[in-house]
Amino acid sequence: MPELAALPHPARPLRLGVCGPVGTGKSSLIALLCRELAERLELAVVTNDIYTDEDARFLRSAGVLETDRIRAVETGACPHTAIRDDISANLMMVEDLEFDYPELDVVLIESGGDNLTATFSPALVDVQIFVLDVAGGGDVARKGGPGIERADLLVVNKTDLAPYVGVDVVQMLADATVAREERPVIGLSRLDRASIDALVSWLDGVRAHHLSGALVPIDPGPMAVHSHAHAHGHAHEH
Repeated sequence: MPELAALPHPARPLRLGVCGPVGTGKSSLIALLCRELAERLELAVVTNDIYTDEDARFLRSAGVLETDRIRAVETGACPHTAIRDDISANLMMVEDLEFDYPELDVVLIESGGDNLTATFSPALVDVQIFVLDVAGGGDVARKGGPGIERADLLVVNKTDLAPYVGVDVVQMLADATVAREERPVIGLSRLDRASIDALVSWLDGVRAHHLSGALVPIDPGPMAVHSHAHAHGHAHEH
């Protein structure tokens, strides 16, 4: 096991988790951050999928980083299991990357798409982004949940699509801000330079806090009890 795992936070890269429901644009957000930061920071990515490495292949094909810096965990179970309940596979993958690339500044960890209550264990990531998108409905942000309310940053993604799905972005962002009790919220579109700059600025600020040794990972809270029903009629609960 690489010895880097035992070092204090400033001696290793910032570990940034990106989670949220299926289709909200987590992979695209990570690709965007890699394009924006790769010229001045050393980056690596770990993706999570149940049975495939599709997200990793998407990022590799996009050419955002050297292919070996993008690695995949196939969870074989509910996506949240590997980011919260048993983080060993992800932690080993992160530590392998940190060992192979000792100059890393940031490791981005993408959760598999899950429901609105999935969050990262603070033992895996230092800071986490929860991602919604306008196509999921303007009312989603005000419904709350641990990720929406208490993740370090909430991103309302794909704001440029709002006119096509009948969502009032200003109201959605206002609802999110109220639900989060003034914690950071960013409305993001890859067509809006100001929103991209806001995201990059947020990450730079978090990284500076990490390097100072003052960043303490915050747990947004456990998932709600839920079940997964399967086609053959059986289900399992968490």
